[in-house]
Amino acid sequence: MSRVVSIERDGSEGARRALEETVTAGGVVLFPADGLYGLGCDPLSAAAIARIHELKGRPEGKPSAVMYFAPLAMRELVGQLGPRARQAVSRLLPGPVTLVIANPGRRYPLACGQDPTRLGVRLIEGPLAGTKTPIFQTSANTSGAPAPSGFDAVEPGITAGVDLAIDGGELSGRPSTVIDISGL
Repeated sequence: MSRVVSIERDGSEGARRALEETVTAGGVVLFPADGLYGLGCDPLSAAAIARIHELKGRPEGKPSAVMYFAPLAMRELVGQLGPRARQAVSRLLPGPVTLVIANPGRRYPLACGQDPTRLGVRLIEGPLAGTKTPIFQTSANTSGAPAPSGFDAVEPGITAGVDLAIDGGELSGRPSTVIDISGL
């Protein structure tokens, strides 16, 4: 059984601390993003990413995003972009978007799928804002099923298969919009 933390009961700070500890230890988390629930782990941990794919019934090699909760955590990644791409990032993030950016440094190759020169990134606000650890992120649903917007709507097998489940209540239900700026 996974550990459950409630933002309402345990507070945002407790949820952030639990998220950072679990990801740093190589675990898998269920967490509230800005519109839907997601699954996350260390973006450099092949074992944790394989667990996420198994929980979702998702084929390996499909690209995912790396999610950030603090702008400063992204500065090195954004620093490698050209001026037009940096300007687009600063205007669009944080927000309900996934930006596909050029990845000349080939960072986070496990999130890139078949093309390590492009990487999806997100920066969100909300109760987990300020978390210092970036995470490999995908929706918290089995492959082909709708992504859940409420903690209670997450499939029980997924909740039971993670190391930490963060209950953030009911979310908006809006997925992020994918915008490819990798050519800027």
